[in-house]
This record gives sequence, structure tokens and C-alpha cells, in this order.
Amino acid sequence: MSNLFPPLTLHDWRATRDTLHGYARLIGKQRTLLMPPQKHWWHVTLHAAAVGLTTTPMPVEGKTLEILLDLTQHRLCLITSLGEMVAIPLQGQSPRRMFEAFESGLAKLGVSSGVDREIFKDDTPGEYDPRAAARFWSVLSRVDAVFKRFKGTLREETGPVHVFPHHFDLSMHWFSGRLVPGVDPADEESADEHLHFGFVTGDEIIPESYFYAMAYPQPEGFTEQTLPDGAVWHTTGFSGAVMMYETLVAAPDAEQRLLEFLQAAQRAGSTLMR
Repeated sequence: MSNLFPPLTLHDWRATRDTLHGYARLIGKQRTLLMPPQKHWWHVTLHAAAVGLTTTPMPVEGKTLEILLDLTQHRLCLITSLGEMVAIPLQGQSPRRMFEAFESGLAKLGVSSGVDREIFKDDTPGEYDPRAAARFWSVLSRVDAVFKRFKGTLREETGPVHVFPHHFDLSMHWFSGRLVPGVDPADEESADEHLHFGFVTGDEIIPESYFYAMAYPQPEGFTEQTLPDGAVWHTTGFSGAVMMYETLVAAPDAEQRLLEFLQAAQRAGSTLMR
């Protein structure tokens, strides 16, 4: 994997992607129960670690618990601040079987899950290709690094770079600092004018990996602003700037091209939000 952005054609690894998505949803549900609420649902998200996705340490029953989806050793690790660890191999378990192993592992650590088992009652086996998972992680870790580099260039308030389990997209927010007229200022999800940047491995709207930038509320003229080569304004299903991941695969300056896309979309939104 010498190329930092290798091919990531969804058809080639969809079953593994969907299995990973299910695992991410499970640990996201656990994080939601243990972390204090934050605006824009930031308490449900996962973060990039050195080897995969982590809940970050969470307070539970007199200690802290971290759940790590290790995509290098292909295991789900339950770790406490007391040095305890339970590792569950990733083998394409069905949602029910993974939940059972997860709940049993937490019990060994003296922790009660509290996650509704009905959400994960499906017993249909998944698929897990370690090579596909490793390739995905090689991509996601690089994208995470570029997003953090982009975040570091912004002076205004920004949210964390993290992964939302429900859509399985890596994303971050930028805030203009203004409240949205007519919205209750106490509405922690909808009161702030912002831009939302992200990376998705493909969904029902765009079936291949892509980067996006959306504005809320969308200012007049947003989709008429200039974007760099390889990026377009998308208006079907959602409205925002889009650059397909495949644009980076053969690019000698791939990281810079991604950074320029994010910066151009941010300039377009921030200029019109003033």
C-alpha cells in the first residue's frame, strides 16, 4: 500500500464495509450511553486511533473504558484504566453474535452494557476480509490526517474530526459564529450556522467513495462558487460540493488536492455567511 490513497471501489469490499459499519454502530451505541451529551451529537462519534477507531476513554463504574476497533490486528478490544483487556476477533460475526461477544466481554470487566439488544438481533452472518479492512483503514487514517491539517488552518470554532457510526462517515464542522435566525438558540443541533465536511465510502445517493462539503443553512449563491478541478456542485439528494475519492487515486499531489478542495468549499461558505 505505497499509495496513500489506493483504489477503494465499493463493489470490491461492500460486504466487509457493511460488517464494519455494524460493528461501529454497536460501539457507538455504547459510547452514547456513557458519554455526557454534546452539541451536534458529538458524544456518539468514534475517533481515529493509531490502529483503528476508538470510543476514547469513557467513565464507567469507577474506572474508564475504551473500546477500540483494531483494523490492523482485526479485533475489537475492550480496555480499562486498570489494565484489563478483552479482545474479540473480527470474523464477520452477525450483529447478534457480535453483540453477545461484546456483552460477555464487558461482563468480564465488570461492566454492564445497557445497549438495547433488540437493535442487534439480526443473526445473518456478515463478511470480513482483513485485507479490505486494512486497505480501508490505510485510507481513513490518511483522510483523518488531512482533515486535521485543514482544521488547524481555521481560526473560528471547529468541531472534532471524527466518525459518525450511523452513516459511517468521517467528518468535522466549522462554525461562522452566528446563530441561525428564527431558530431557538438553545437548540444544540440546529441553532449554529455552520459548514459540514466529510468523507463517505459510498451510500444510496452516491454509490462510490466521495468527499463532501455542505452549508447550513445554505446561503444564496453557495453552489455558484468556484471549486478546484475535480470537484463539482451536487444537488440531487443533498446540496453541496463533492469530490470523488477516485480523483486522488492517481494524483501525485493527492493530499494537497484534498486540502485544496476543503479550503475552497470553506472559503465559498464563509464568504457568503458574513
